[in-house]
Amino acid sequence: MTRLVFHGQDRSEGAERDPRLQPTPDWGTLGPGSDIGRGDPDPVASNAPSVGRPVSQLRVLMAVSFAVWVLGLAIAVMTARSQWTERADLGQSKPASAYDPRALDLLKPQRQAETLLEMAVGHSAGAVEQISARVDRWQGKVQWNPQIASLTTAALNSDDMRVRQSGVEVELAAYGLGKNRASLDYVLQEAESSDHARKVWALWALGLMANRGVQPEHAVNVLAVHSHDDDENSRMWAVEGLALSGTERALRTLLEAMHDDPSPKIREAAACGLAQSGMFSPELRMTAVPQLLQYADDPSLDAATQAWAFYALADITHQHLGNDAGAWREWYREQGGR
Repeated sequence: MTRLVFHGQDRSEGAERDPRLQPTPDWGTLGPGSDIGRGDPDPVASNAPSVGRPVSQLRVLMAVSFAVWVLGLAIAVMTARSQWTERADLGQSKPASAYDPRALDLLKPQRQAETLLEMAVGHSAGAVEQISARVDRWQGKVQWNPQIASLTTAALNSDDMRVRQSGVEVELAAYGLGKNRASLDYVLQEAESSDHARKVWALWALGLMANRGVQPEHAVNVLAVHSHDDDENSRMWAVEGLALSGTERALRTLLEAMHDDPSPKIREAAACGLAQSGMFSPELRMTAVPQLLQYADDPSLDAATQAWAFYALADITHQHLGNDAGAWREWYREQGGR
């Protein structure tokens, strides 16, 4: 079953775009130290000779020579500034591995998070452990940006559960959310906001926090309630949050959504969360098999939802029995199931 990256997908309808991807406050402005002018008069242009003024050949040569010298000096200064900034920011070149803590310590927290998560996604040894050891020190020092967005999406789609957990940790740090009651209370308040963008972001964040053990039962209960909202997009993000939480209650709620939700998109998202995406352990996913067997030929379900049940069965069990409900039930009985 192809993993569906709903949290990273830019949908055609504005209301359904990833609520995590918001421009930073200075987006589209001239930042500190910008080389772009702000309307100041051009000192060279203001001193330029007027049209028709006679200029000697010597003055032309002197002007050209001076311009070349100024350009060369500017290039030298910019090169030196660039090299100094790189040394100040990185301390040295990017660490060759996560087992180079001294090199990592020379990086700013933002670069530490980006570098280590990139290493974790690439299955570099030690990266997951370094993230776990450092993430609490990143609070308030790591900002959400396109690089973090891309890396956390890749991490959450990794086939390694430990890498997915690292993605959750970095995303919470980038949001400035601690794994504590105060942060949970804030997210719970946002989940009831009349501002739709804030609400659906909070539904996603609730799943992240539940996965890291911040009152998971309460968080999942709130998500379960919102999985029945009238608004389709809210239900979608509640389903995504439930898949992130990785709890038994969340799995049961996803099974209900897969069967009962009127939206084909949400039924598909629930099936994907049960089968492959999200944070459920392999053992917990296996507990969904009996219900999925019933869905496979449930006459009350449409053909697409029945097909998603077969896809989910194949992903969970790693068996390839096609869309034959009888074959699947026989296999399940052979495994000791009923």
